[in-house]
Amino acid sequence: MNRILTVILASLVGISIATAQNTISPSPYFSYGKGLGITSPDSLFMLNIRFRIQNRFAFTTNSEEDLNISEVEARVRRMRLRFDGFIYNPRLTYVIQLSFSRGDMDFDDTGFPNVVRDAIVLYAVNKHFSIGLGQTKLPGNRQRVNSSGDLQLPDRSIVNSTFNVDRDFGLQLQYNNQLGFMHYVFRGALTSGEGRNVTRSDRGLAYTGRLELLPLGTFTNGGDYFEGDLAREEKPKISVGLTYSNNENAIRTGGQLGVFLPPGEQRDISTQMADFLLKYNGWALASEYLNRSTINPAILIDPINLEYTFIYKGYGFNVQGSYLTKKNWELVGRFSEVKPDMELATLTPYIKQYTLGTTKYVRGHRVKLQGDITLEERDWLTNSKPDSKNWQVRFQVEAGI
Repeated sequence: MNRILTVILASLVGISIATAQNTISPSPYFSYGKGLGITSPDSLFMLNIRFRIQNRFAFTTNSEEDLNISEVEARVRRMRLRFDGFIYNPRLTYVIQLSFSRGDMDFDDTGFPNVVRDAIVLYAVNKHFSIGLGQTKLPGNRQRVNSSGDLQLPDRSIVNSTFNVDRDFGLQLQYNNQLGFMHYVFRGALTSGEGRNVTRSDRGLAYTGRLELLPLGTFTNGGDYFEGDLAREEKPKISVGLTYSNNENAIRTGGQLGVFLPPGEQRDISTQMADFLLKYNGWALASEYLNRSTINPAILIDPINLEYTFIYKGYGFNVQGSYLTKKNWELVGRFSEVKPDMELATLTPYIKQYTLGTTKYVRGHRVKLQGDITLEERDWLTNSKPDSKNWQVRFQVEAGI
């Protein structure tokens, strides 16, 4: 009898412990869509995990006629982890993005492994207005605000690499609404102006504002923020963007990017941008114009050897068009040019690039094969150096979730 009572009591205790454990520590909820999603049982926390890699092989020839290879690029161009979700309230969200390849960490310019790309907390006040504090992309030119994982060629244009305002730390605001049939978006940022992960800041701040007008309504699946018409818009969609950025007392050659200027050589840098996007039935056309101005852009750093560093003062223009077949092959053409101000004509050439490329989308922008060929022309406006031309060929595999 005692043995029976002991067994019954032990069973009841075991059931009570198991029940208590299930009540206190139930399993989280998992979802599989854009990444791996994990939601806490009380729905007060959500974490989404994504990764992507870009493996690239490329080469550059000696000249247009001499096809011997002068330079080879074989590397992991990008390797990133992204975490996003909400905390305690779906209106309170966060985004974290980390980079791990050397070229993606800006190591050569900064001198340290610049791992953190995004670290921002955002609060949606309502469906129209949100505010954020932290480090992330500034509302700059369209090709820059598009993720590097959503490009239709292996990389962005030389216009973007020369003039974009990249990432910074500070306050960001976004407001979107509709005026009649026209949708519009305003984005603003008040930031340090020094770029990402810089521990010191001077008295100068950066002020950036961007206005986007969508006269024919919003794009399908956010199609104005990825290249190519993968959504195959059933009706024409257009977006026009205007951006102005002023970086006071900048300490780097590109404002938020580039090498650091010598002490005492800070500059105010202003950048104006305009872009246009059209998509319809697999066709896409995108163009942008960027202009940067400053005073005394050339800075002498070695009087003996007459070596200069400089802030690129001038303009850039980029246009690219594409068509996506029903078998998800895309043909892309691009023309890009960056032209320096005459103050810099002896330090950097006027560059033009003509690019033809193709992309095979295996699973949208998440898994794709990309390749392109570019003819680059370098012309010296003062004839201080000989002009040159060369061919550039790139092949890239992108994989991610």
